[in-house]
Amino acid sequence: MAPLKSMEQEYPIIDAAFQKFCASHGIFSVEDLLMCDIDALMAFADKEPKSEKLKQGFTQILTIIDGLHQPWLNGLDLLEDAKWNKHVLSTGCKRMDELLQGGLRKGQLTELVGPSSSGKTQVCLQVASSVAKMQIGSVLYLDTGNSFSPRRIAQFVHKSSGSVLNYQADHIPLQKVMNSVLCHSVFDIFAMFDILHQLEINMKSQIHKADHQVQLLIVDSISSLITPILGGSGPQGHALMISAGFLLKKLAHEHNLAVLVTNHMVGGEGGITKPALGESWKSVPHVRLLLSRDHGSNICNVSVLKHSSIAFGREASFMIYD
Repeated sequence: MAPLKSMEQEYPIIDAAFQKFCASHGIFSVEDLLMCDIDALMAFADKEPKSEKLKQGFTQILTIIDGLHQPWLNGLDLLEDAKWNKHVLSTGCKRMDELLQGGLRKGQLTELVGPSSSGKTQVCLQVASSVAKMQIGSVLYLDTGNSFSPRRIAQFVHKSSGSVLNYQADHIPLQKVMNSVLCHSVFDIFAMFDILHQLEINMKSQIHKADHQVQLLIVDSISSLITPILGGSGPQGHALMISAGFLLKKLAHEHNLAVLVTNHMVGGEGGITKPALGESWKSVPHVRLLLSRDHGSNICNVSVLKHSSIAFGREASFMIYD
């Protein structure tokens, strides 16, 4: 999200005096504000000579965040949008494509949840290789845990081609595929916001260059970025989580790209595990898939937890090779 200084021209209430007050409390951006106790800031503002103006500034920023909602669409708008824009991208796995009626749907956010070592990252890498190999655009891969493996993507590419891994023999096509996968290491949610906002700016400037645009955005994993900010009793962590979900869905919808995120599992009532990030996040993804794998097995099982046109519980199995 934006630094406060960059908002002054469009919103005069966020002037130098407001910025100075915020800076005295270590606040220089919208993210900084969301991470603070708003009630405490209001109490500090009450002690200032121009307290009402300061409060108006805070209200303005919160109103901007509150207004970040997609417009209402009628049924005809949604039907036309689905008909012309929301195509699918193959995951590179026949069984998963069959389950998902073709693959990952563009314009939607798909979440892959599962315990550690269930194969979430392997699926992300396979999907990245599949989309990059189609040469219809690029893949943006946000790696939050140093798990991105270019060699693994190369293996998936060669496996799908039915060839042995040979960098010399297949150098040119492999190079084209690898050039289509852009990886960023991201270790906190603010770095992710910066990358996503830059992506949005870039895509708006490349409207007529669809063949070069990002077709797939992967965040592996979204929960590792959000979980650290959810601690404490304040609402700011929750607000940042919802903002992250909104921005991902906004990018998917407005720029017709598929978004794939991963989420880990946590303990629930009675020792039953459940997806992390809670009930508020549960409503964010359009599609939610559960991935599982027995210890020591290469066989993965994926089942539908949420989908607009596929029954809950439908599942498929596939193999992740070494």
